Amino acid sequence: MSEEKLMSKKKPAFAVSKKLDDYLSEYSRKIEIPIFYEDLLRFSGSVTVYDSNDEDTLWIRVYYSEFDRKEIDDSLKKVYSILHSDGSNNIHQYLNVDAVDFCTFGNSKPFRIKIRNILNDNFTYFYVKKTDASRIYGLELEHMLSPYNLNFLVYKDTLIEEHIAGIPGDEFIKNMLPKCSEPEKAQLAKEFVKFNERCMIRLLGDMRSYNYVIVPVHDFDHVVYRIRAIDFDQQCFEGKLKVYRPQFFKENYQMVELVRSKLLRDSVDQYKLEERSIVAKRILSSGVRIKRLRSICKTDVISTKENIATLSEQIYELTLDLNFKKCKTMGDVLDLALNFVKRNYEDVSMKQIIEQNIKIQ
Repeated sequence: MSEEKLMSKKKPAFAVSKKLDDYLSEYSRKIEIPIFYEDLLRFSGSVTVYDSNDEDTLWIRVYYSEFDRKEIDDSLKKVYSILHSDGSNNIHQYLNVDAVDFCTFGNSKPFRIKIRNILNDNFTYFYVKKTDASRIYGLELEHMLSPYNLNFLVYKDTLIEEHIAGIPGDEFIKNMLPKCSEPEKAQLAKEFVKFNERCMIRLLGDMRSYNYVIVPVHDFDHVVYRIRAIDFDQQCFEGKLKVYRPQFFKENYQMVELVRSKLLRDSVDQYKLEERSIVAKRILSSGVRIKRLRSICKTDVISTKENIATLSEQIYELTLDLNFKKCKTMGDVLDLALNFVKRNYEDVSMKQIIEQNIKIQ
């Protein structure tokens, strides 16, 4: 972990190129929706949202005039139907928009929509944000290269994202980590190593503790913890390689200490190898889709020349692959990074079997 300031400037939003827009259409990510991000900014009042401990959540609950409210509610129900169902109006009578919250913190300034089924009181959330090419690349790469699928829609300048359920990392570290058993802490350490490696491989930056969630999965005799990214704003932008490694953020200090106290160096290396191998397999299984996304990204502008030069040099120092010195775009860096992982780790399991057989003989 580093004490240096890893990020200083606010990342700009990047427009969606024609090629990326065509890609989104082909893979059913681009669908016409009845409401835009700008429409939700027409709220006439708001109140602060507090958590169960009466602490400010940095979200505000917004309210609309009576004239706007019905139209906005109907449109948000339609968006929910498009995102989670067949897009028809048949389920609208069973839905209620319980809350529209606005986040004043961070780059994306999202709206969080709470939709409740009035028949059984089950509820879920989705988010309305301004479209940003960086975020779209991040969402697509998460969908293809992580263990999790993502559901999102893009239309013009508006991005709709499904809610990723879990316990916010900062909240978990503060309130729940001290109560975990020793075996659970060891399992969390393993998961953090894999999460750290996955973020670096696909160049997802700024994974401070409040930008990921920890998901407890109940197995038949124990709880397994998983870590999922929830913010994809810093995909392929920053120049410092450390930004793409969660271990270097001070907000993750306790997770890093967990790795140091619970895992041997050989175990850490083993888990890194496992993650690189599985990412290599996911690259192969994603086939034409990821090839097309990488090709589009190579022609897109999603960072600055200074950041591209810095990151290319730092990855070259790590890999000694001269091709990184020739990169002109962040898409070039990403493409080479994924190729490096695929080339070196796709057959790692077979190599280990062969090496082990040689040792036995």
